[in-house]
Amino acid sequence: MISNYNNRFKHHIGTKKIILTNMNGSPVKNAEVSVKQIKHQFLFGCAEFSSIPFANNELNGDANEKAREKFDKFLDLFNYVTLPFYWNMFEPVKGQPQTQRVKKAAKWLISKGCTLKGHPLCWHTLTAPWLLDMSNPEILTAQINRIHRDVEDFKGIIDIWDVINEVVIMPIFDKYDNGITRLCKDIGRVRTVQEMFSATRESNPDAVLLINDFNTSEHYETLIDECLEAGIPIDAIGIQSHMHQGYWGVEKTQEVLKRFERFGLPIHFTENTLVSGHIMPSEIVDLNDYKVDQWPSTPDGEDRQAEEALIHYKTLFAHPLVESITWWDFVDGHWLGAPSGLITKDNRVKPVYQELHKLIKDEWWIKQYNTTTDDSGSVIVSGFFGEYEISCSDKKITFAIKKDNADINIVI
Repeated sequence: MISNYNNRFKHHIGTKKIILTNMNGSPVKNAEVSVKQIKHQFLFGCAEFSSIPFANNELNGDANEKAREKFDKFLDLFNYVTLPFYWNMFEPVKGQPQTQRVKKAAKWLISKGCTLKGHPLCWHTLTAPWLLDMSNPEILTAQINRIHRDVEDFKGIIDIWDVINEVVIMPIFDKYDNGITRLCKDIGRVRTVQEMFSATRESNPDAVLLINDFNTSEHYETLIDECLEAGIPIDAIGIQSHMHQGYWGVEKTQEVLKRFERFGLPIHFTENTLVSGHIMPSEIVDLNDYKVDQWPSTPDGEDRQAEEALIHYKTLFAHPLVESITWWDFVDGHWLGAPSGLITKDNRVKPVYQELHKLIKDEWWIKQYNTTTDDSGSVIVSGFFGEYEISCSDKKITFAIKKDNADINIVI
């Protein structure tokens, strides 16, 4: 039971009156019950692309056992998973999407209690190379068709989408030629966003649709303004915080939150990175340009990573519009080869995992406790928004604490 909890997080806490009655309608008086939390409503997430080969039984021997141990740790911490829909990997050969492989992984993760997000439906980087053989109108048609197909195929399985990724740079991207940059340069950012959101909303009217970007400047703000003025149905603002060049700090994080809160939309911190090795030099403009043979994790770096991650999560969790925090990635050595994971490649748990686990599953978690119903068969339960289990005699019933004042009636 929560009592006198830090007001900093009170927007994540609710109180419910649970009324227990017998089958004949009489109250269950003065009965001992136990209550425990089983899931957060807040989305504590992580990118986890290796779930696809694991769920499809594509690993053998030691690799499979190692993956199993990794996912035991992963699922003990996170309730939200980002799965990859990069077009060049999802459909490397036109007309041959990897739908069934990804769907099998998605269903496995759902069976483990995870909520899923697809990332991304439209992005100039890692897009299908065969778009270059098309005219711009043909590219637009192909992209819209891709959205209809994939969103409809995964409806009810994946109902949260990064619809479009990194639009601020999209029409001026010059690292290499690609079909989506060609298209965006031709029809403009706002129409590009509008076409993608319209197609996604049509395919899944109930989905949560995000715009997502690493650019947190006024250019992203202006783009969102223009999109909302055009009537584009953005459900949440995605903000990336890849901090390979050093922790943002509380002041910058709060400044970013302050600027984007003016839209009144939920904010998802979609890609959060802190390294446990050396810091990338500040003169690197495009993080992808940083190439090193090795980027080892160090004891001092691991202590720093754990300390900074705790501050970062507490800063974000304290903001009433933030609904999701997604770490990127779970294991060291993925994007850029950086030691940004919560565990090492050999499955050693790093301090950052231990500290986040204590925060999310201990400090921000209601563990089992016992209480007694009153003469009306009622108990008052306070806790973080999410799913709970109440036990009375040999009956176990789940219920949710949400942002509403409705009592919950349970017949046992």
